[in-house]
Amino acid sequence: MRNYSYVLPFLLCSLLVQAQWSPLEQVRSYRQSNEHLILQEFFAFLSIPNVATDSATIGRNAVYLSQLMKSRGITHISFLKADDPKAPPVVFGEIKVPGATKTIIFYAHYDGQPVNKQLWMPGLDPFTPQLVNGNRLEGASIIPLAEKNTISPEWRIYARGASDDKGGVMAVLTAYEALAYAKLPLKCNIKFFFEGEEEQGSPHLSQILEKNKELLSSDLWIICDGPVHQSGLKQVVFGARGDAHLTLKVYGPKSPLHSGHYGNWAPNPVMSLATLLSSMKDSSGRVTIRDFYKDVIPLTDVEKKAIASAPPMDETLKKKLGLPREEMKGVSLMEAINLPSLNINGIESSNVGTIQANVIPVSATAVIDLRLVLGNDWKRQQQKVIDHIVAKGFHVVDHEPTDEERNLFEKLIRVTRGEGDNAQRTSMDWPLAKTVVAALQQISQQPVLQIPTLGGSLPLDVLSRVLHAKTLIVPIANADNNQHAENENIMISNFRDGIDMLAALMLMKL
Repeated sequence: MRNYSYVLPFLLCSLLVQAQWSPLEQVRSYRQSNEHLILQEFFAFLSIPNVATDSATIGRNAVYLSQLMKSRGITHISFLKADDPKAPPVVFGEIKVPGATKTIIFYAHYDGQPVNKQLWMPGLDPFTPQLVNGNRLEGASIIPLAEKNTISPEWRIYARGASDDKGGVMAVLTAYEALAYAKLPLKCNIKFFFEGEEEQGSPHLSQILEKNKELLSSDLWIICDGPVHQSGLKQVVFGARGDAHLTLKVYGPKSPLHSGHYGNWAPNPVMSLATLLSSMKDSSGRVTIRDFYKDVIPLTDVEKKAIASAPPMDETLKKKLGLPREEMKGVSLMEAINLPSLNINGIESSNVGTIQANVIPVSATAVIDLRLVLGNDWKRQQQKVIDHIVAKGFHVVDHEPTDEERNLFEKLIRVTRGEGDNAQRTSMDWPLAKTVVAALQQISQQPVLQIPTLGGSLPLDVLSRVLHAKTLIVPIANADNNQHAENENIMISNFRDGIDMLAALMLMKL
């Protein structure tokens, strides 16, 4: 355990009082007494770049994370590795409790999304964590993390990974640290599973799980990722959508052409791509691709009731986000995330702004993001999109086209399939879920929501297929955390609540 000698006098003076506190009050007291030190370590962790595709810095994160675990007295720490030496390890640790017959695994991931520093607000850098006394987007100021500062619950930490998902990692570790310091007895064995490639789609996770089936046996996986409900209420989520991607590249002339000399004559690839993309949805927001919704397994009556009982946030969110309407008219946000979707992540072609030029571009590229629900198979869903492209008259290749192909086919497109995973959902009737909800209800004056599906994606399907694992998601981040985008942040109140929530789950008796 770490050295807390500088707070020892305070803690010794309060021992008699603490003896009468409940376990969760002791956790809260420890967190409050050590908040600056906890945040200093969190800042140091956030300062290590963690873009998922950068294996060198991901390795540095894994080493630092193992040190954080060791300093908290977590034993049996190891790196679970795939056969590919470049694949990031799972950082694993274990606490064996004498006499315990049940095991809980806590999952979070330490890798993050790519960054575009130019999009971050002035004064913010994705890997220089900053404490801000409010929402920076609303003009709040950057302030130092200093001992003299009393930290407000409304303040935020800005950095890549602050909410997705180093915040989850630190909340898990700090929760255990508080329990260990207070010598509070655990009733279940605890295992820690911190993944390093979730943001890449977990391509090596299946192999890692296969190689460590016995080590990873458990009764429950708690997935600490994602945001709380938009209302701010805590939630237990029973599943997540699947995800798959396609990259589409449409070709024009082999070299840029002057738009005055060649406009109206040389086909423009941006226009061709835009026309193709617009054919994939109708004016009501529904995907027009054949059989796109055919495989969907309908929600159960229990799941429909859970969605109906969640606080309605659509009108509030539309005003906050500047949206005059929802994409699918009459379909609520909670209903929409339980349908498969097709989203355009981005389009790239020629230059705009101060470097724009009057040209017909050589190509146009779009990345399509397919979110899946129960019943969808990610490969089959990709194929439906490709079949639609073919039906629109395009010749599809999976490589840079040859000169012969360019001259032969009037409409030519390169389609690159990304890896994907399927949706997964635990039954809302599962008895252990009631235990989890009851544990969280101890620290919440408001009802803990039970929600069928998280809008984002997680590797739940592979956990279920390989380990037959039962999973529940317990998110902690604020709903407006900007995950996957510029100015990512986590609110102090959410980080604090996350520590308390995870400590309550570690104290459960299954």
